[in-house]
Amino acid sequence: VQLQASGGGLVHTGDSLRLSCAASGFTFSIHYMSWLRQAPGKALEWLASIYYDGPNTYYADSVKGRFTISRDNAINTLYLQMNSLNAEDTAVYYCAKLDRYGTTWHDSQFTRGQGTQVTVSS
Repeated sequence: VQLQASGGGLVHTGDSLRLSCAASGFTFSIHYMSWLRQAPGKALEWLASIYYDGPNTYYADSVKGRFTISRDNAINTLYLQMNSLNAEDTAVYYCAKLDRYGTTWHDSQFTRGQGTQVTVSS
């Protein structure tokens, strides 16, 4: 499994960013895919997940209404559109394949790849 996130960078409060994740080494189209993040000194946080073919999406309360997860199965790519960014969104962002669903998304198990740094400056 290879998951390479890209698109991070330094932005200001209120800005938008679109992250991408190129997936390979597994059958992308039959797996739930997710975005996770880890802020400095904090635990890994689940952000969003998307069903195999896209229509069903799920979000953490911290990003609901601001972030949008999407996918293009034709090119094995996952996206995260992030709007209204603030300093609390500063973190390394990872795309991830769902390995096992727990009792909630927050305690599920994922395989994640290399992350991309997002820094939001005020």
